[in-house]
Amino acid sequence: MKDDTKLVHMGRGPSSFEGTVNLPVYRASTILSPDIDSYIHRFDDEKNFTDITYGARGTQNARALGEAVAALESGYGSIVTTSGLSAISIALGALVSAGDHILVSDSVYGPTRAFCNEVLSRYGVATEYFEPDIGEAIVELIGENTRLVFMEAPGSLTFEMQDIPGITRAAKTKGLLTLMDNTWATPMFFRPLEHGVDVSIQAGTKYIAGHSDLVIGMITSSSESTHRIILRHAHNLGDAASPDDCFLALRGLRTLSVRLHRQQESALKVASWLSKQSQVYRVLYPALTDDPGYALWKRDFKGASSLFGLAMHSEDEGRGEGDGR
Repeated sequence: MKDDTKLVHMGRGPSSFEGTVNLPVYRASTILSPDIDSYIHRFDDEKNFTDITYGARGTQNARALGEAVAALESGYGSIVTTSGLSAISIALGALVSAGDHILVSDSVYGPTRAFCNEVLSRYGVATEYFEPDIGEAIVELIGENTRLVFMEAPGSLTFEMQDIPGITRAAKTKGLLTLMDNTWATPMFFRPLEHGVDVSIQAGTKYIAGHSDLVIGMITSSSESTHRIILRHAHNLGDAASPDDCFLALRGLRTLSVRLHRQQESALKVASWLSKQSQVYRVLYPALTDDPGYALWKRDFKGASSLFGLAMHSEDEGRGEGDGR
């Protein structure tokens, strides 16, 4: 099934909802059990991952959105969280323990860095930041207690590309898990799991929701075992996106392809125009042919979203004191 067709059908089951095309909004806290036996065993391990047991663990709307995102990501399963940052912190928190060492891209999203420096450090997890262009040489940074590698491509604000397949290959030789923040590209333009990444994370707030009216995150795992570990951690933290936000995000997903392709078209025009302006030192956009990351972007990605950065000439450059910034 083609991606555009998936976007139309994922997370829908008209036969289950009396013929309605879209899943209704299920607002719920208490979930009733059909009988006493079901109630007694409602939190059994298997049921914990398949049944709707309590509102704080998500309702039918979260499940439908998770199933849709997992299908788009080619993953085992997706967990829907209250924000992109909560998705990042839940995934990292679930997979590390005191005494662990993790490798994180130096160009990572600012709040991700803050979580590593201000929260994980308090629980005895050491974070080491690596240069985005490190590629397979990342193996040289891996120690006996290194647990995982966290990537983001392109980098937040500075838009450096990374050799995701190369980094994941090196990490796997040492038995490390790999995670990636894929908010910029979405699964429409890049699928981390198909390039060897174990966990794909995104802030659905941006492109999936698409209308600046909700905050939501997604965590997609390539394997059942990793999915279960992260889901259990999300449950223990009591994190669950609201059914209304899930409904809106699922609606936004339907037009994701149309919006992304139009945004890419417009962004390329604007970025190309800006690159010719005298005040602009450099446009930071991997889809431009003169961008340092263009070759990696062209090799691995199917498209580019609309977000890019600018480096402006310094006001002092005329006096010989400035460079592009």
